[in-house]
Amino acid sequence: MLKVWASVITGAFLLGSVQAVHAAPQDQSAPLGNFAPKLITGESWSAPQGVSGEEKIWKYLESKQESFQIGKSVDLKKQLKIIGQTTDEKTGTTHYRLQQLVGGVPVYGGIQTIHVNKEGQVTSLIGSLLPDQQQQVSKSLSSQISEAQAIAVAQKDTEAAVGKLGEPQKAPKADLYVYLHNGQPVLAYVTEVNVLEPEAVRTRYFISADDGSILFKYDILAHATGTGKGVLGDTKTFTTTQSGSSYQLKDSTRGQGIVTYSAGNRTSLPGSLLTSTNNIWNDGSAVDAHAYTAKVYDYYKNKFSRNSIDGNGLQLKSSVHYSTRYNNAFWNGVQMVYGDGDGVTFRSFPADPDVIGHELTHGVTESTAGLEYYGESGALNESISDIFGNAIEGKNWLIGDLITLNAGALRSMENPKLYRQPDRYQDRYTGSSDNGGVHTNSGINNKAFHLIAQGGTHYGVTVNGIGRSAAEQIFYDALTHYLTPTSDFSAIRAAAIQAATDSFGANSAQVDAVKKAYTAVGVN
Repeated sequence: MLKVWASVITGAFLLGSVQAVHAAPQDQSAPLGNFAPKLITGESWSAPQGVSGEEKIWKYLESKQESFQIGKSVDLKKQLKIIGQTTDEKTGTTHYRLQQLVGGVPVYGGIQTIHVNKEGQVTSLIGSLLPDQQQQVSKSLSSQISEAQAIAVAQKDTEAAVGKLGEPQKAPKADLYVYLHNGQPVLAYVTEVNVLEPEAVRTRYFISADDGSILFKYDILAHATGTGKGVLGDTKTFTTTQSGSSYQLKDSTRGQGIVTYSAGNRTSLPGSLLTSTNNIWNDGSAVDAHAYTAKVYDYYKNKFSRNSIDGNGLQLKSSVHYSTRYNNAFWNGVQMVYGDGDGVTFRSFPADPDVIGHELTHGVTESTAGLEYYGESGALNESISDIFGNAIEGKNWLIGDLITLNAGALRSMENPKLYRQPDRYQDRYTGSSDNGGVHTNSGINNKAFHLIAQGGTHYGVTVNGIGRSAAEQIFYDALTHYLTPTSDFSAIRAAAIQAATDSFGANSAQVDAVKKAYTAVGVN
């Protein structure tokens, strides 16, 4: 049964929605662009004497200009814009995020992360740049349609697939980019259709700014103190809010709050705020959703000093009892949504903290690295949600074992092959279904993480484990500081090595474990 679903459902915790069935013609090998170089790591570049601050970044980039296939005559300060800067207090490393512009228009996927250690040396660059030759072509391009027309194209296409659309979950907008399509730069609007009616849809569209054609699209629906009993009958305590003579399932002690609603087996969100007259709660799905969301918030806050999924205290909204016998859960970019399951294959989805941690981590990824939900970057997106979803309790290496009624679990990080996932890169899925294998190929990175944390011998390579805590820190730093939207498996290897180097030193056991683990799964 799960295998059948894998062929038609993509994007959610389990596997998502059916939008990929209607995908537009595309370059399956590199639908999100293909740039070079991908990364430069393993070096310590020192700026000339007297150069400090951001100027080091520009001097470094100028020294690599020919490697980027960008002519020496190009003024990099006009082409690259620093869009983010953070300093890790623990390691002293300053992390910069830059966006490439051509003629003032951002390049889609043209994002780089550059890293300066506490000694002032540039240690690595991870990211992509559009070479000079293709830039010259893109400078002659002009937009022939408007933002509103691009939005209309996307909405009309979605309506043709699912029917008349309900209200959008986010105000529609379309941003203009230089987009590498079939190897050629074009001007394209990137927009999103995000609705709940007539069904849950969140699809990203790339619309030609020249003629309004759909260049590419893919589904990004990022699915998989009161007292009360959860779905499995266990008693939980959690924070609620008194309002007059009743209590609301609302926690105002964490960030901007945790609020839990019931959709009442309908598809309108968020539904009705749950209340109780005595602060004793009998809705097991609501109890689990509310309590486990608080647990996920506390994990990120206590482990990484992160205030909610966006780092700024974002209110965490959940709606339980979505639709009827709905076999999934998803993060729609605004809130969490949980189905009750059909009682045959799945029980109510909030019953498993893996599910809630997985889905909320999609929100963390969306607000940090922004990993595109397609191909290798999409597989990394799914894997990172598995890694941190599983870490909330860290009781085993299974994903979704508390909601599956007849299959044991959805995935195993220790042995991906148990659930038809590859455990090394050379066995990866290379087709176009499941958004290019985002749920299938996540097993490769999941296994690498398992080896780093737990250790073991895999395809003849022995890894000495460093423990879950250190492994989680490395991957969190890799996600938030190093990865970019189109990072692939090679990039996450480099990012994890650099993150481990920052925290533990270049010659540490932690760096050795990361290198050997990725070698074991065939990623170099």
